[in-house]
Amino acid sequence: MARMKRLHLLLIVLGAGLVAAIVAWWLHTYERSEEWIDLPRTGEAVTNPLFGLRVALEKDGRRAHTWRRLSLDAMHPASNDTVLYDGDLRSLATPTRDALLDWVRRGGHLIVAVPAADAAFGAFVRHAEDRGDDKHIAVPLLDDIGVRVRRGTGGCVGDGDTAIYELCSTRRFDPPAGTAQHLGDDEGDVLARVRVGNGSIDVVGSLEFLDTDHLQRRANAAFAHQLISGGDVHGVVHLVHSSDMPSLWLMMLRRGWPVWLPLTLLLAGWLWARMRRFGPQIPSPALERRSLLEHVAASGQHQWRYGSADVLHAALLDAFQARLRRRDPQAAALEGHLQVLRLVERTGLSEAQVTDALTPPDPRDAKALVTRIATLVRMRNRL
Repeated sequence: MARMKRLHLLLIVLGAGLVAAIVAWWLHTYERSEEWIDLPRTGEAVTNPLFGLRVALEKDGRRAHTWRRLSLDAMHPASNDTVLYDGDLRSLATPTRDALLDWVRRGGHLIVAVPAADAAFGAFVRHAEDRGDDKHIAVPLLDDIGVRVRRGTGGCVGDGDTAIYELCSTRRFDPPAGTAQHLGDDEGDVLARVRVGNGSIDVVGSLEFLDTDHLQRRANAAFAHQLISGGDVHGVVHLVHSSDMPSLWLMMLRRGWPVWLPLTLLLAGWLWARMRRFGPQIPSPALERRSLLEHVAASGQHQWRYGSADVLHAALLDAFQARLRRRDPQAAALEGHLQVLRLVERTGLSEAQVTDALTPPDPRDAKALVTRIATLVRMRNRL
């Protein structure tokens, strides 16, 4: 018994020593370190790409407000404020556009981007096609200040330094004559500051470098600071991100092509299969039918084949007697030789022919049957 207790005690001591050795090894090799993990964005940071710009401006001591749509009645911008509009200028209503230009003429600072190259939008906006030409598209607000937006896109400007500002492969434009501050090349400009009255409008090829993700790059942040500093530093910065939903047709054209394109091809194939073919006209298939005369001939052949020639003669004789009763009732009332004489007078045939036609033939004599039937037909036609 004592021996078993000593064995158990020894096992316990060995187990405790093993656990202590593992703990000591883990503590000796463990190294404490810190790791930063970006949590998923929530709230305005998810829906508004200009959220990071607003936070950066507030850290710089500037007053900044974000808006979901451009409404000067709700924003009440002062003459020394700055308005950054992140949206398609072609979607602005005429009253809003006129009010915005009046505010700029009073000293406001406006920052806008030329519309992105989107064939789907141009297909559904008739105004862009009505006033445009072969090289430029019509953008109402920019056209009012003399900026002509080109249809195609260009590469990077200069020696590649502007590539860090996300201004490569954007739509180019032509600023009005006399614009002092602009950046571009032979393909067009990507940046221009146009004076309008007492204020100015900064036209940029794209405002993508201002969203939260791209603004983390120092070069983009520095360029954004220079761009917004073009206005009064004591004014309020209004950040407008247009979140208007596009039309259903435009959304279907942009996002729904994996569905409507195969359906369109299927419809085109079905129409092609159903359309008329060019070439010689194919006659209609012959229908399996018989005319009335064919049935009569077939019935007569059947009667003759089975020895019923007298039936055929009797049928034609009945038809002759029926017409005779209608045309000459007196002759039909006569019998025997008197009727034969009367028929000879009416038909002009000989007495032998008339007598022979009124007499049933031998069922096996085909020639006599044909002769009698032919005579009955002539007699019937002469009544």
